[in-house]
Amino acid sequence: MLPVRRPSLRILCPLWLIPFALGCAAPVSAPVQTRDRGQPAEAGYAAGETPAAPQRVPDRHIVQQGDTLYSIAWRYGADYRDVARWNGIRDPFLIIPGQALRLSPPAERVVSAPRPSVEPKARTPATTPEREPEPESRVNVPVTPADPRSMIIRWRWPTKGRVIRSDTPTARNGIDISGHRGQSIAAAAAGSVVYSGSGLLGYGRLIIVKHSDTYLSAYAHNDTLLVKEGDRVSSGQTIATMGIGSDGTPVLHFEIRKDGKPVNPLGRLPRAPF
Repeated sequence: MLPVRRPSLRILCPLWLIPFALGCAAPVSAPVQTRDRGQPAEAGYAAGETPAAPQRVPDRHIVQQGDTLYSIAWRYGADYRDVARWNGIRDPFLIIPGQALRLSPPAERVVSAPRPSVEPKARTPATTPEREPEPESRVNVPVTPADPRSMIIRWRWPTKGRVIRSDTPTARNGIDISGHRGQSIAAAAAGSVVYSGSGLLGYGRLIIVKHSDTYLSAYAHNDTLLVKEGDRVSSGQTIATMGIGSDGTPVLHFEIRKDGKPVNPLGRLPRAPF
């Protein structure tokens, strides 16, 4: 007699329970993005804090003690020549505390010329006598234009150290170079000092050097300022010593601006620091 086969028992799981069962499996960790704690925070803010978004440029700036036309233009990302023109200020660009400076061009006024009530009578052009040729000694000699290479600024590194990438508003305009406190800071090119002080928030003790009508450079977070406004400096001359950044580490913040706008210093500096 053949044995009777019993049906095997199967546990049928409803389809709607499958996602729940999978959800009860071992948890999977999601990737977490962390900020680089080694990057310097914005000066004027504690380490770890995020500075507020840049404010809208006001219509006017009231000159404070220690301000210069160059530092005011630098603060608002403007060309000092534009600020001077908008306010009728001429070289040497002297300003006084309490003076209100425009930070935008004045509105242009369109004045229509009045129409004449009577049509003017046509005039017979007078006969112009022929001019005698000038003597050979008075003939203008063409002037050879200046060699454009003589006006090229030869940049050099302002100090030794490692270039630090950071995510602060000021660092987007330049580079941070690490080092040690008291380390020499040199002028990146010859020029004249147009600002030396600590009146710009976020820069600490700051020096701004004018190299030409087009180019300015800035050296921030200094410990000691060795030059004053009006001083002429040569390329490589020590102008300051390195100070401490807002994160407690020695750093130089270096910027180059062309026509008031920041440019990447790495595109101007030599490949090898020294």
